[in-house]
Amino acid sequence: MISKITKKFFSHLFKDKKILLASIILGFLFTSVVTYTITYSESIQSGIAKEVLRFHVLANSDKDYDQKLKLKVRDNILEKYKSQLTNCETVEETKNFFKENISDVIHTAKETILQEGFDYDVKAFVGKSKFPTKTYGDVSFPAGEYEALRIEIGNAEGKNWWCVMFPPLCFVDVSHKEIPQEAKQELKNILTEEEYGIVANPNDNTSFKVKFKIVELCEEFFS
Repeated sequence: MISKITKKFFSHLFKDKKILLASIILGFLFTSVVTYTITYSESIQSGIAKEVLRFHVLANSDKDYDQKLKLKVRDNILEKYKSQLTNCETVEETKNFFKENISDVIHTAKETILQEGFDYDVKAFVGKSKFPTKTYGDVSFPAGEYEALRIEIGNAEGKNWWCVMFPPLCFVDVSHKEIPQEAKQELKNILTEEEYGIVANPNDNTSFKVKFKIVELCEEFFS
C-alpha cells in the first residue's frame, strides 16, 4: 500500500510538472508572438524604407542659437533644391541627385552658417540612419533604418531635425495638421496597399503601434 507521504510526494510532483509544462507552453507562445511581431514590423518598415529618402539635420549642440542655426540650414537647403527635385520621379533619382551634388549641399550649408556668424564645419552624405517613429501632420513613419540626406553641423551633438525628402513631404508646412491629398497620393503610388494604410492612417492602426512599440523595446533592451 502506498503511504500517505508517497502519495503526497507524487501529487506535488504532478502539480509541479503541470506548472512547468504550462510555463513552457506560455513561454513558447510568448516567444512566437514576439518573433512574429518583430518579423512583421521589420518587413513593413523595410518595405517603406526602400521607397523613401529622409532628410536628417543634426545641430552642433542643444543651445538655443545652435538649434536656430540648424533650422536655418534646413530652410536654405530645402529652398535651394525644391524646384530641382520636381524632376526626380523616383527615390533612386533623388538619392543620385544628392550624391552628385553633395559638395554643393555642403557649400550651401557652410555659406548659411557663415552668414549667421558661425564657422562650424559641415559634413553631408547620403547614407543609412536610425529614425524613431515620426509623424508629419497625419502621416506617420515607423521607427527603423532609412537612407537619408544627412547633414552634421559642427560636433553634431544637438537635437535632430528630420523629415521625408522623397516623396517631398519636407516641403509641406509642418504646422498643417493634415498632409495635402496630392502628397498622400505620391505616397500611395510608391507603397503597397498595406504599407500606405499604415503610414497614412496611423490613428486607425493601434495594433500596429503596439507591434512597433514591442520592436523598439526589444531594440532598447538588447542594445
